[in-house]
Amino acid sequence: MTLMTDAVAHAPARESVYRPRHPLHLGRTVGMLRRGGTDPTMVIDGARIWMTFRTDAGIATLCLRQNSDGIHASAWGAGADEALDVVPRLCGADDDDSGFIIGHPQLEEVARRHPGIRMARTDRVFDALVCGIIEQKVTGMQAFGAWRYLVSRFGERAPGPTPRPMFASPSHEVWRVIPSWQWHRAAVEPPQSRTIVAAARRGASIERAALAATDGADRDRVLTSLHGVGVWTSAETRIRSLGDADAVSVGDYHLAHEVGFALTGHRTDDDGMLELLAPWSGHRQRIIRLIWASGSREPRRGARLAPEDHRNR
Repeated sequence: MTLMTDAVAHAPARESVYRPRHPLHLGRTVGMLRRGGTDPTMVIDGARIWMTFRTDAGIATLCLRQNSDGIHASAWGAGADEALDVVPRLCGADDDDSGFIIGHPQLEEVARRHPGIRMARTDRVFDALVCGIIEQKVTGMQAFGAWRYLVSRFGERAPGPTPRPMFASPSHEVWRVIPSWQWHRAAVEPPQSRTIVAAARRGASIERAALAATDGADRDRVLTSLHGVGVWTSAETRIRSLGDADAVSVGDYHLAHEVGFALTGHRTDDDGMLELLAPWSGHRQRIIRLIWASGSREPRRGARLAPEDHRNR
């Protein structure tokens, strides 16, 4: 972990204002990128959203706040200019919703009550891929704890007057050399840690190829070419980093049940979910986002999935 001098930490911010041409709900667009309440790379502090970036120029911290005249952005650090450049994409400027017709009375009402839900794009493919791999086959609590431990220990301290200490995620090179016992302490199982290390060896090329891919199928081919990365991890990566409006996380523990319950009143499986979402081909993630915004949840009938800890076995 790299420490930061006081001069760097308290350097003046670079400022900009982004005025979107479309309705925008900053919290429901950018806020969904946070990985739990203790995410060291992202903090939601009242009306402000703080994020860290690793850019070609260096580490940056970005703070976003929404006012009546637009999105006010402040950035600190060597990568401040690059962080400001990504603000429009974060706020859905590249999100093309042409041809999207909801055609479902309940979801149309949700869209009316919650306007401005856009697909955020970070272009940080590798970071999103690591998050997806860590989240494979574990509870959200376990995954968020592992992400917090690894980033806080091996990432770089972020600049600026952040509401709590924040860190940029490790570089590809650092992910490659994290010792096995540190993965163990983070409660990341060997199959997942091996997949992350293997992905880090190809991190730059995978990122370039995913960014160059023209559609979801091409992106899937790039991401699933990595051993240990399946369609669920690929979809989660595409949603978070590329703003993929059609990505569906097939194989998710809850998603098919929630989609089925919201659209029919009954749970379904992955095949049933894909059939229900088929009329919205090209925009299926938008429908899923509206379902989450609706607050509609299938009643829980069974026992909750309990976290497993294999560290002492």
